[in-house]
Amino acid sequence: MNREQLKETVLRILGSIAPDVDLAAVEPDVEFRDQFDFDSMDFLNFAIGLHKELKIDIPEIDYPKLGALNGCLAYLEQALARRSP
Repeated sequence: MNREQLKETVLRILGSIAPDVDLAAVEPDVEFRDQFDFDSMDFLNFAIGLHKELKIDIPEIDYPKLGALNGCLAYLEQALARRSP
């Protein structure tokens, strides 16, 4: 999965949890919580959605790395690379 495909996946999951979000306007380096109404339950559902879709484990200690789009993409790229044979 390349970075653009990963970005599309992340935004799709984000949109399923926060349907009022304008996904085209997401600022890549700004925390999701600072951009729109994204509470701790939404964030947990986001992490679970990433886990289910990408088949990777995301330890709770790593949740802060998922807080903004660019950080999330970097973390997921590394996690997917570690998983690949």
